[in-house]
Amino acid sequence: MAEKAQIKLFEDKKVRAIWDKEAEEWYFSVVDVCNVLSESASKDPGAYWRKLKQRLKAEGSEVVTNCHGLKLPAADGKSYKTDCLDTQGIFRLIQSIPSPKAEPFKLWMAQVAKERLDEMQDPEQGIQRALLEYRALGYSENWINQRLKSIEIRKDLTDEWKKRGLKEGVQFATLTDIIYKTWAGKTAKEYKEYKGLKKENLRDNMTNKELVLNMLAELSTKEISESSNPQDFDDHIQNTVDGATIAKNARIELEQKTGKKVVTPLNAIDGIGLTTDTKASVLLENEEEK
Repeated sequence: MAEKAQIKLFEDKKVRAIWDKEAEEWYFSVVDVCNVLSESASKDPGAYWRKLKQRLKAEGSEVVTNCHGLKLPAADGKSYKTDCLDTQGIFRLIQSIPSPKAEPFKLWMAQVAKERLDEMQDPEQGIQRALLEYRALGYSENWINQRLKSIEIRKDLTDEWKKRGLKEGVQFATLTDIIYKTWAGKTAKEYKEYKGLKKENLRDNMTNKELVLNMLAELSTKEISESSNPQDFDDHIQNTVDGATIAKNARIELEQKTGKKVVTPLNAIDGIGLTTDTKASVLLENEEEK
């Protein structure tokens, strides 16, 4: 089962990748790797890969047959099936692309794999990696601190759900929608549409106030679940409504005191939490609510 796609940075170039939980293996976009390794691929890496693929097929190379078509985010914000290879496949591909960057890129891939395995043993390292990635995108330290805290609180909630026997996927998504709808007045889909988002990560496009209230909703839901010992999904729904209502009441009171709406159409492209006026250019993959 693959996780959501991520964007890795090798020097100044983006490499899309996706982690396969079952295989415990990274799969990398072949087009992006070609773009990294070959100067001639920089103008049109897709065309470069198509020509290289034809040559490899003619040579009977296993590289092409070992490609997997996996959905990765594109520049238009949508996800498309993209040729991907695991680490071993990329190493074989590198042999077909003479490049002075071949050895540094191999070392980089090995480090990426090591970091992931380390994170599985020590989740704190994953938080540290996220911090560095948000800094690279230009977010302010204040916003980053809030976002990292929100990741921790979200994990506490999903751990509680898992402990109670709930499953990732439909059940998690249903309860998450209830959280958003209750405190913010919008489902996840409506919230994204309001912010002008497509496949981008919703929480990466929240303001500090939105993050804080969403954290309050999730923290309250977790605490209520721990104290109420829910027996079925209906109990979880009620706990979620109760937890998110605490955040809803806080939102209403704050709006009454300040005369300002908490839920806004602002997003990262508009400059949410960014340290400069530079717009975030890295695609933020859609958050499959876990």
